[in-house]
Amino acid sequence: MSIESSATAGATSSVPLRAESLRGLCGGAVQLPGDPGYDEARMPWNVAVDQRPAAVAYPANADEVGEVVRAAAAAGLRVAPQGTGHNAGPLGDLSDAVLLRTSAMTGVEVDAERRVARVGAGVLWLDVVEAAATHGLAVLHGSSPDVGVVGYSLGGGVGWYARQLGMATNSVVGVDLVLGDGTRLRADADTNPDVFWAVRGGGGSFGIVTSMELRLFDIASAYAGMLLWDQMHAEKVLRTWADWAVDAPDCVTTSFRMLNLPPMPELPEFLRGRQLVVIDGAVLAEDDRAQEVLADLRALQPEMDTFARVPAASLVRLHMDPEGPTPGVSASTLLAGLPEPAIESFLALTGRGSGSTLLAAELRQLGGALGRPAEGAGALPMLDGRFILFGVAIAATPELAARGHADATALVDALAPYSSGRDYLNFAETKVDVSASYRAETWRRLTGVRSAVDPAGVLKANHEVPRLYENGLPTS
Repeated sequence: MSIESSATAGATSSVPLRAESLRGLCGGAVQLPGDPGYDEARMPWNVAVDQRPAAVAYPANADEVGEVVRAAAAAGLRVAPQGTGHNAGPLGDLSDAVLLRTSAMTGVEVDAERRVARVGAGVLWLDVVEAAATHGLAVLHGSSPDVGVVGYSLGGGVGWYARQLGMATNSVVGVDLVLGDGTRLRADADTNPDVFWAVRGGGGSFGIVTSMELRLFDIASAYAGMLLWDQMHAEKVLRTWADWAVDAPDCVTTSFRMLNLPPMPELPEFLRGRQLVVIDGAVLAEDDRAQEVLADLRALQPEMDTFARVPAASLVRLHMDPEGPTPGVSASTLLAGLPEPAIESFLALTGRGSGSTLLAAELRQLGGALGRPAEGAGALPMLDGRFILFGVAIAATPELAARGHADATALVDALAPYSSGRDYLNFAETKVDVSASYRAETWRRLTGVRSAVDPAGVLKANHEVPRLYENGLPTS
C-alpha cells in the first residue's frame, strides 16, 4: 500500500497527532505547528509561498535523514526535502508532509587534483564558488549566490558558462541519497547508474540528496560584465541582441533584461528607480577575441559598459539577483525563437508605457552546448529552445502578487506561439505538466526509476515524477 493510501485510511488520526512521533529526532531540531520556531522554520526563500507542513525537521547528516524518512512513513506522512526554497511553489499542499530542511548539512571539499568538489546538501553556490576559486577553478554555478547547489543541479542549471560547458546537472559526477524507505544509496556512472541518470535533470523525486560531487573547470577569470541602456533604447537593443544571440559563438553566454526598478535604498544609485535595459554575461575567451564577440552590442553605445577581465568568483553576483528571503511571483517558458511578432509582443508588454509591474522581464540566451546532447548526460541532456523567457514581480502584498502574476502570465501567454512546448523546470515556480519537459521515452524511464526507489510514494518533490501506473490509475 502506498503512503498516500495509508494516510487516507488513517484519516481519523489527525496529522498533528501523527507528527508528534517525530519529536526528539535530529537532536530535537524538529518543529511542529504551534511550536515557537515553527513559523520561521517553514518559511521558504520565496516568502510569498505559504508552506504549512505537518512538521519541519533539520537533520544534521545522512543518518538523521534516514531516521526522519522512516518515522514519517510510519506515521503515514510524506517527506519533502528542501534546501533554500527558491522554487517552493510547485510543492503545493504540505499538510500531510514533513518538510526536511537540509540547511544544516554543509561542508565543501575541493579535490583540485581530481577537479572535483564534494558539497553537502545545504551548501549554497557562493560557498563552493569561493572554495574552488582558491585553486584557480570554477563550477557551473547559477546567477544567484544564495541558491542551493543541490536543487539547482538536480533541475538543470544554466549559468554564465553554459553555452560553452553545458548545464550544471551534467557536471555532477556522483550523489549520495536517502531513498523513500530510509536506506542510503550511492549513485555514479558505475554504481546504480539508472538512479544517477535520473537525478541529473529529473529533479528530486528519486531520493534525498545528502551530498553531491561536481566537476571543476580550469577557469580562473572570464571576460564578463554588463551593458546598460535607458529603456528608451529597448527596441533597437533587443532587435540587435536577438539576431546576434542566435549565431553567437559558444564561448559567450548572455541575458537580456527589461528592468523596472523601485526607488529602494538597497539598490546602487545608478539603478534606483529607473527603467533600464541590461545585457550581462561572460565570454570564455582571450580579451581580443571577447571584444570581437561583443562588438555588435557595444556599437549600440550603452550608457554603461563594465565588460572586462574579472576573477571567475565575481560572476556569482554579476546578475545582481536579490539575496535573502524575497516575495516573488513569476512565469516562464522555453522559446523556440524570437521572430518579429514575438519581439513586438515582448516590448509592448514590458517596455516603457506598458504599465507592467514586472521587476524584470528576462530572455536568457541558449544554444551552443545547451542545444546539443551532452556526452554521458542524465535525463536532461539538452534544452529544447533558443531562449528562456522569465517574468518576475515582487509580491510584497497579496494585491501586488495578483497583479504581478497576471503580468508575468500575460507575457508568457503572448509569446506562447513561439514556445518550444517545454518548460525549464528550475524557472517554473508554479505547477506545470512536468512530463511535457521530457521526451516520451525519457519520461517512461524516469517513472520506472521512481517506482523502483520509492515504491510507496514517500518522497514529495516540487516538480514530481510519478510512479508507474497501478491498476490503471496514476500514482504520485
